[in-house]
Amino acid sequence: MASIIEFAWTYLITHFNDFQLACLGSFFLHESVFFLAGVPFIIFERLGWLSKYKIQTKNNTPAAQGKCVTRLLLYHFCVNLPVMILSYPVFKYMGMRSSLPLPSWKVVSTQILFYFILEDFIFYWGHRILHTKWLYKHVHSVHHEYATPFGLTSEYAHPAEILFLGFATIVGPAITGPHLITLWLWMVLRVLETVEAHCGYHFPLSLSNFLPLYGGADFHDYHHRLLYTKSGNYSSTFVYMDWIFGTDKGYRRLKALQGNGINQKLVFG
Repeated sequence: MASIIEFAWTYLITHFNDFQLACLGSFFLHESVFFLAGVPFIIFERLGWLSKYKIQTKNNTPAAQGKCVTRLLLYHFCVNLPVMILSYPVFKYMGMRSSLPLPSWKVVSTQILFYFILEDFIFYWGHRILHTKWLYKHVHSVHHEYATPFGLTSEYAHPAEILFLGFATIVGPAITGPHLITLWLWMVLRVLETVEAHCGYHFPLSLSNFLPLYGGADFHDYHHRLLYTKSGNYSSTFVYMDWIFGTDKGYRRLKALQGNGINQKLVFG
């Protein structure tokens, strides 16, 4: 497996320079993973597939789904891509490289774990700030246009929020200056995680059923259903920040009621 990865990586660095790989390559990888992971949930919702696993019974209209896709393409090309290009010198200055040898799996896994923990911490506080009255009204309410989220709504947000919370994703790699393959793997895992958190479905094999500290779709879906002043569940990946600061009390109360057999619809009226 390692030899296959090295062979593929040798091909890339032979045919493309660092700028092309770090900027255009990263953008292409992001778009591919994001839409391949997110589009199936639009199809599931439209066709009613796997409805028994859907967290909310309400569906988004095709027009609402189309609006989301159109805005995403605009934001990705007009915000995400320029940010990738402008941040390239910073990453290079901090030591990012694409040359062989590739880093060991121990180094890669340690760095990515650090990125997840740091991103979750920064995201939690940034997200809470966005739920203050003025910022919610003028910025964060765009993301909350979809009270019933689906995979692609994970990146549907005001451009200012994309920059504000996007900082949480890139600050870890910017600090450590990783190998580009580590940055790509981090980006893929982060995209898959946020798409899953917004997918609107809770499956038997969802990670949150096996990893106690992982939030997942059920945890984040609760955040989208409530008014901004009472939402809670502000973390991006894990649940411990909300537990420590008591911003998951409503969610835990709901789960306790559901555990006692009280229908979810009664809780929300």
